[in-house]
Amino acid sequence: MSTVYVDTSALARVLLENPDKQVIGHSLTAFDRKVASRLLGVELRRVGLRRDLASRAETLLTDVSLLPIDEQTLAVAETLTPSSVGTLDAIHLATALRLAAEGRLDALMTYDKRLAQGAEEHGLAVLAPS
Repeated sequence: MSTVYVDTSALARVLLENPDKQVIGHSLTAFDRKVASRLLGVELRRVGLRRDLASRAETLLTDVSLLPIDEQTLAVAETLTPSSVGTLDAIHLATALRLAAEGRLDALMTYDKRLAQGAEEHGLAVLAPS
């Protein structure tokens, strides 16, 4: 089963109808499973509320398995390198790294350059379809 970690920068592009919406959707269909930290739910719903797209955000989230944020993930995120990765993105990266260490992740989809660099530094395959 192929699995992709989807961060907020990717699904928010779909939510906001960015021009690369279709290529993102098509790329996601190549994976059997889409996963993310529970943080994605918070971030995408907040964007949906600000843009009057809350119901669309909920629809997008139904295709993603949201993983709880536990103490171990937070502890890893606190000291995760590189330091250029933002605070919330460190939680995304720590979650993705845990999945990869368990052999349950094939790629991370993000449009955030610092998160992408951090993921690549840790050996994760990064997708940013365009």
